[in-house]
Amino acid sequence: MNTVETIRHSTSHIMAAVVKQLYPDAKFAIGPATADGFYYDFDMPSPLSEADLPKILKGMKNLVKRNLPFEKAEWPKEKARAYFAERGEIYKCELIDDIPGDTVSIYKTGDFLDLCKGPHVGSTKEISAFALLSVAGAYWRGSEKNKMLQRIYGTAFETQEALDDYLRKLTEAKERDHRKLGKELGLYDFNDQIGPGLVLWYPKGAMVKTLIEDFWRSKHTAAGYQLVYTPHIGKSTLWETSGHLEFYQDSMYAPMQIDEEEYYLKPMNCPFHIMIYKSQWHSYRELPIRYAELGTVYRYELSGVLHGLLRVRGFTQDDAHIICTPEQLEEEVIKTVRFSIEMLRAFGLNEFDIYVSTKPKEKAIGEKAHWDEATAALKKALESNNLPYQIDEGGGAFYGPKIDIKIKDAIDRAWQCSTIQFDFNLPERFNMFYIGSDGAEHRPYMIHRALLGSIERFMGTLVEQYKGSFPVWLAPVQVRVLALSEKFADAVEAITGQIRKAGIRVEADVRAEKIGFKIREAETQKIPFMAIVGEKEIADNVVAVRMRGRKDLGTMTIDALVDHIRKESQQLTT
Repeated sequence: MNTVETIRHSTSHIMAAVVKQLYPDAKFAIGPATADGFYYDFDMPSPLSEADLPKILKGMKNLVKRNLPFEKAEWPKEKARAYFAERGEIYKCELIDDIPGDTVSIYKTGDFLDLCKGPHVGSTKEISAFALLSVAGAYWRGSEKNKMLQRIYGTAFETQEALDDYLRKLTEAKERDHRKLGKELGLYDFNDQIGPGLVLWYPKGAMVKTLIEDFWRSKHTAAGYQLVYTPHIGKSTLWETSGHLEFYQDSMYAPMQIDEEEYYLKPMNCPFHIMIYKSQWHSYRELPIRYAELGTVYRYELSGVLHGLLRVRGFTQDDAHIICTPEQLEEEVIKTVRFSIEMLRAFGLNEFDIYVSTKPKEKAIGEKAHWDEATAALKKALESNNLPYQIDEGGGAFYGPKIDIKIKDAIDRAWQCSTIQFDFNLPERFNMFYIGSDGAEHRPYMIHRALLGSIERFMGTLVEQYKGSFPVWLAPVQVRVLALSEKFADAVEAITGQIRKAGIRVEADVRAEKIGFKIREAETQKIPFMAIVGEKEIADNVVAVRMRGRKDLGTMTIDALVDHIRKESQQLTT
């Protein structure tokens, strides 16, 4: 029976065959299946656009009807290279040169031959539910040093029902796109004069970010964390000691010269937290020590992978490091997992995919016994919290295993959030120690953890989760007071001031516009409550209240409205 991956891979070949028919001068790169569909990269004589997709799709449907078999053959590498070289397929020749052994596999579909290890479906008739989605640019082999190719994205499923469901979710995802909503709601944006991947927070977006961070600080303080602040740059010797210049330099920005010494923008906060720990001696009685910081870090991301708030070059990480004795490791991981789930649920996120990432095959440091101990502690922490998990074999960091918690959003997409990582590396490199009960120096264990991930990515996730309609406690403006006409402007300003003094985020609309226009605009801005003020409301000392979603709540006194908003604000955070 065909898997969906096999169907998608086969569909990418069908698409490539049609592209060859329509554009004989096109050169072919790769066309793999992906988690959501497939793509194929082409070197085109002229740029493609999404206007070209319907004719490619039509050709694919016609080819499928021909019931062509996928025929596999093993060719000597010399024969394959000569075949593709004769046709100018430079990318296939490069791939052949990288394949070990003396032979390569070739698949034939009709008149189209492609270099591919397979597998494929038996015949094109086994493919029925597919669609083409978009056209984008992609560098050959992901390197900006190489040529930009044209990438056509598509998807395929085992049934038409599954495809229709996916396309419906895709349409919904476009409506939830945080980049579009960020602009429409005046939350944040990017500016070419500042640079790609660097966020400009507008007042409303800054308010939401502040609310998230204030909530984070209060919860961490209550959980026994000590808040710290650290610099944005550090000497090269710091990053040499930490190992970042050895293992992570490709993601760091070029150094700057200060007082004839090299400094780097920090990609992580951990070395600074270690320096705070090492500023004085610590007894085993003081451990665990938990340092937490909303620290802005900078990582070099290729321009092709930048994506709104979800992939940026400068971001605030909700970082913390737990320094503990070996005996405390398991309990600290259990607490951290529980804390992470509680934090995410406070924002209305209740569905999770959880992974334990084990020792990578290459570049891993530390003794096997330590890896086994730490991995067992991570598994037990999840099991103690009754949380099912999957194993990501070899997916750990070079310095230790980790737990990754991905949230599932309103349309069932997974987003990376919490990470809990064990570290064998830094305590050793920085010669960290504590004084044990025996009076001797002992090496502590160290846990890195980020519960929300980056605040930027978490914000983008929340915008898409709620489609911009934040819960009341997170809404940048909780209520807008609307004047029925200009003559009630003074009363509206007074009511607005009264609500603001009560600690509610409020704004006034006293413009010379019709009330229907004002209501529609407040709805578009996704403001949770509207308080309408006219002659009758002033006379009765009340406001007419509407809730987001066109729900009329009738009239209320100002105090009753404030109490109602406060009650609504407490629903998720308590």
